[in-house]
Amino acid sequence: MKATENNNHSIIEIYESMDGNAQVDVRFEQETVWLSQAQMTELFGRDQSVISRHIANAMNDEEVSEKSNMQKMHIANSDRPVTFYDLDVVISVGYRIKSPQGVQFRRWATQRLREYLVQGYTLDQQRFDKNSAELQQALNLIKKTAQSPKLNTDEGRGLIEIISRYTQTFLWLQRYDEGLLDDPTGQDGGVLPSPTEAMAALNNLKSQLIDRGEATELFAKPRGDGLDSVLGNLEQTVFGEPAYPTVESKAAHLLYFIVKNHPFTDGNKRSGAFLFVDFLHRNKRLLNDQGEMVINNTGLAALTLLVAESDPNQKETLIKLIMNMLSLEG
Repeated sequence: MKATENNNHSIIEIYESMDGNAQVDVRFEQETVWLSQAQMTELFGRDQSVISRHIANAMNDEEVSEKSNMQKMHIANSDRPVTFYDLDVVISVGYRIKSPQGVQFRRWATQRLREYLVQGYTLDQQRFDKNSAELQQALNLIKKTAQSPKLNTDEGRGLIEIISRYTQTFLWLQRYDEGLLDDPTGQDGGVLPSPTEAMAALNNLKSQLIDRGEATELFAKPRGDGLDSVLGNLEQTVFGEPAYPTVESKAAHLLYFIVKNHPFTDGNKRSGAFLFVDFLHRNKRLLNDQGEMVINNTGLAALTLLVAESDPNQKETLIKLIMNMLSLEG
């Protein structure tokens, strides 16, 4: 049947069993489906007490969890929130009841979810492609204008550079926001400092910061073998091939691991940013082909803070973002 969308932007679609005995309004939200106990009673043709007992047993057996597999929602004609359960719970109940209706519903729900996810990705991609094309055209026009002999003042060229960099940064950030960052390429190799070399560089930085009153003796003080572990992980191989095969991938993961793994007692963000820049400098990748820094101090500070505040499940997206920024040829 035709799907409808409510005020909470979830999709409601009517499910009807093959024998016509069950008809349930199914809510699609957060990439899964949600049913209340009353709806599962209708779906499986069992008393609500039976449904409630099977849900409790599934939770006790840790098949599902109260935190991630259920949520309270407001629905029409109800003075208080109603508890809804996701597809994992519905499947678990159907299995325990040994109901063929559960198998039928799982197949239907999985197919509809797949269709909605593909449709949603397509719409996001179309929206991004449209905005990206317009911005890219503007960027090309700006770069072309910058070559005009009529624009011969430092001020004019400086303005062009600012606008050009802003436009490209906007493209990165939109790709990041939409989850559409391309898999970046990069330069093979990348020589990492040894733990001794890294600590020597950090201790030199530490002395400068202490002299300026910007750090204490706790700055970059190792906690256990945390730094050794980070650098060792970046040298790993998988089936004989480097796990981090490019300069860009090593640099991005170095920044991420130092900031997130806290190998130092204090100053992990500043240490991570410093080692990130130090690694790029060691491998002659701190400047692009035009002799410009691939990332300025403000951008590095913002990027480091973004890593520090991110959720662990955003790791791959952040790594892609950093690598794309490093891979871009100015």
